[in-house]
Amino acid sequence: MLTFLKQLFVWWNQQTLGTRIQTIFFGKFVGKDSFGNKYYQNKNGKRWVIYNGEIEATKISDEWYSWIHHTNNKIENLHDIKKHKWQKPHLSNKTGTDESYHPNRESNELGKKYKSWKK
Repeated sequence: MLTFLKQLFVWWNQQTLGTRIQTIFFGKFVGKDSFGNKYYQNKNGKRWVIYNGEIEATKISDEWYSWIHHTNNKIENLHDIKKHKWQKPHLSNKTGTDESYHPNRESNELGKKYKSWKK
């Protein structure tokens, strides 16, 4: 019951009731990415994504980013993409979380606002 109420009133907690109805009646499932996001398209060409978990636009991988923005590229078939060993997997934005990047995390200089010049 709580999940239904969240979908009814809270737009940032996965999909709303209107999006669910549109997906059921008019949406054609196109694919799913490595994060578990599901991508849909209707007959008129409108495209949308149902996020897995919290809604965050940086969770869309680069393969699906060009598709959802109607950008044509050389890769037409999204399911046959081969990645090289040197390519890193797509990560969502970690700013403001404990997993964010800090250059001095190992030397424990996170709490300091300055570096002392005397030792």
